[in-house]
Amino acid sequence: MTAASSSNAQQIKPTSSGYAPANGIEVYYEVYGEGMPIILLHGAYYTIELNWGRLIPELAKTRKVIAIELQGHGHTPYSDRKLSRATLASDVEKVMDYLKIDSADVAGYSFGGQVAYQFAIQSPKRLRKLVIISAAYKSEGWVPEVINGFKKLKPELFANSPLQAAYDAVAPDKTKWTKFLEQMMASAGQPFNLGDDNIAKITAPVLIISGDNDGMDKVELAKTYKLLGGNVSADLQPMPKSHLAIVPNQSHVSLMQQTKTILDYLNGFLQ
Repeated sequence: MTAASSSNAQQIKPTSSGYAPANGIEVYYEVYGEGMPIILLHGAYYTIELNWGRLIPELAKTRKVIAIELQGHGHTPYSDRKLSRATLASDVEKVMDYLKIDSADVAGYSFGGQVAYQFAIQSPKRLRKLVIISAAYKSEGWVPEVINGFKKLKPELFANSPLQAAYDAVAPDKTKWTKFLEQMMASAGQPFNLGDDNIAKITAPVLIISGDNDGMDKVELAKTYKLLGGNVSADLQPMPKSHLAIVPNQSHVSLMQQTKTILDYLNGFLQ
């Protein structure tokens, strides 16, 4: 799960980019295209380009895409501020305020999906539709091997990785790499649970996309989908507004590289 590959995407330049003040830090954002806004939240240790480089050019053809780099990631400076999902979700809302966006669709991958769940819980009026890609709202959403792996993470495992190369390419202070890793790894090693009741209260439609072997516990994932109103017999009652997609033969990392598959799901759901 610490592996990543460069996007090899067709490069397009943002129509605007910069920093938004948010809860004591400056959060970097990029804006592409025009239309209904969608906010993209990357996975742990990723940058915008590394996570979304293949999807942004396609999404920007019909949407206003706002991609954010969370605390310490990419262009956003490292901060000693306590790392919490609630604060990161509040950062997203502050960026929306700065860009004068009342509401938007929100898509999050992995760690960004956790932040997206939290955003849905605490800022429901700012959310139109929610897309969760390979992410859980509680530690038990992962298979035991992943949970144990989080506890064993060490900075040296990331040395000379594509993740470090992506960080070094854009970080305002490359010397913060190890401190950033230590902060993120300490967070990953702590159990968390955003609450079944809170997930059940999400009123926005939710699309969950998961690889069949991405490390997510599929029994727990089915429970999540049921909390969101799914797992019904739609021949006997209305089709639920939330959707669940399991993509075959995909790992946690490879799932994000299935650009056409993910784009098709997004376009079908975000109409």
